[in-house]
Amino acid sequence: MALSRISVVIPPMGPWREQSAWYRWAEDVGYDVAYTYDHLTHRTAEDLWLGEAFTTLTAAAGCTHRIRLGTLVASAVFRRPVALARVAMTVQDISGGRLVLGIGLGAPDCERADAGAPIPLGQMADRFADVVHGYLATTGGATEWQGTTMSFSGLQSTPAPEGVVPAELLIAAHGPRALALAVEVADTWNTYGGPASTQLDDDEFWNLLGAQAAAFNAQCAKAGRDPATVRRSVLLGFGRVRPTSSVGAFLDAAARAEALGFDEMVVYAPPSSAGLGSDPTVHEQALARLR
Repeated sequence: MALSRISVVIPPMGPWREQSAWYRWAEDVGYDVAYTYDHLTHRTAEDLWLGEAFTTLTAAAGCTHRIRLGTLVASAVFRRPVALARVAMTVQDISGGRLVLGIGLGAPDCERADAGAPIPLGQMADRFADVVHGYLATTGGATEWQGTTMSFSGLQSTPAPEGVVPAELLIAAHGPRALALAVEVADTWNTYGGPASTQLDDDEFWNLLGAQAAAFNAQCAKAGRDPATVRRSVLLGFGRVRPTSSVGAFLDAAARAEALGFDEMVVYAPPSSAGLGSDPTVHEQALARLR
């Protein structure tokens, strides 16, 4: 399976006048989607400005024309269904239908920043499912809805602007419950391997991704869903596997992702403050080879 999308993450760090140049660069060099983070705090942003995701994407829509724009990922820690649907549909409208709405479990650090203390992982998983199902209920036109950990009622406005369809829904998933949720509702499944993957070297990392892809297939079989109806997306670069370190590393990562059945590869943009900075020419030359 050939990669159908090659995409990039531009962290919402630093002033917009600097970030905007990277969105224009990503479009010019041929990336398919420019994603951003959705965090209240992050260890890679110490003493740096960390902007809000959907406001950033709205601004990005104004300085780009072709490239799709997405969250990787909107955090279920501090997002709730109706508010999430409002901001997502607003970006979808302003961008001319270019939003990829990624939703994920969220990070304990953001839970502490938002509520003072983290909650158990099982409760985070319950809330993740509720945020996703509640979001879909909202965009589907429901006026009230009841989940396990949250609910809404009394909605009086329309679920979307006239003529605007909901965004592509990406679900970030690594464990069994999240994979089952992705199989149930996602247009796209994304993984970076999970927390343990960041300490793995090349072969161990790709073996882990292979096991996750197999687990995803098993969940599809269990649910009766054709795996070919879900786009498979992999985020690379947060651990020891660094595809943007050289053109050769980029091409090798693309080949290995394809071999495992992924059809989107996502890498980090040069200005990342996570120690992932890279030479822009590596991106440009690698993309030219892959197109």
